[in-house]
Amino acid sequence: MEAGGLDSEGREFKNAEEMWRAEIGDGADPHKKTDWYRKGVGYWEGVEASVDGVLGGYGHVNDVDVKGSEAFLKTLFSERFVDAGRIQHLVALDCGSGIGRVTKNLLISYFNEVDLVEPASHFLEAARETLASGKLMFSDMHKAANFYCVPLQDFTPETGRYDVIWIQWCIGQLADDDFISFFKRAKAGLKPGGFFVLKENIARSGFVLDKEDRSITRSDLYFKELFGQCGLHLYKSKDQKGFPEELFPVKMYALTTDMPKRIHGTRLKMQANRPAVIK
Repeated sequence: MEAGGLDSEGREFKNAEEMWRAEIGDGADPHKKTDWYRKGVGYWEGVEASVDGVLGGYGHVNDVDVKGSEAFLKTLFSERFVDAGRIQHLVALDCGSGIGRVTKNLLISYFNEVDLVEPASHFLEAARETLASGKLMFSDMHKAANFYCVPLQDFTPETGRYDVIWIQWCIGQLADDDFISFFKRAKAGLKPGGFFVLKENIARSGFVLDKEDRSITRSDLYFKELFGQCGLHLYKSKDQKGFPEELFPVKMYALTTDMPKRIHGTRLKMQANRPAVIK
């Protein structure tokens, strides 16, 4: 990773390797990395379990965020799940689920079961209270099934359970090596034809490290290099529109374990090194 970056205190780094050595060490002292993750979760444990809390005071972007995600998901559904003659039981995993915002507003409408994984226990309890208590009128065919209070770097999805693994605004908490190992483990959690959706803030170049919540905002190029190391293929990407100018740009990536192929009945043809972009 050659591109440089900086942290929220203004310190500049020549590359990501230099930054990670400064933050989590070289592996000789495992306590340093443990401390990084402890402080990251500790930050979120001090945040109110509300939409405004999990969105950093920008609760008003919830609707436009969900609409952007839904449009992207609908496109992916139409291309990836085209077996209309068979009733499919669809299952999703909501990673870094927080209070269940994405599950409640999006995933539970499209999937028969949604599992949630979140390391901040008060967020997960708020999600359970909302999604599993009967306060929301979901049909018997659409439910939040499991709630896992585990950080992503320690989580291993059940083999072959998920059609979609949704990862939004949480992968920045993971160091590069744990990012790669998580996706390698999580690949086994996908059903045949399943895929990941990663939705994240994007640095304009290199990276920006937030010292307060122990998270890194990576550039598009940085993400693509990591995807390659994970053995993932970029199927599609789309920019989130309509967010306030002062926020980081946000991008959605659909990632597959197989090389993108020609979609039956369409002219859409993609190569691994030429991902399609939805305008």
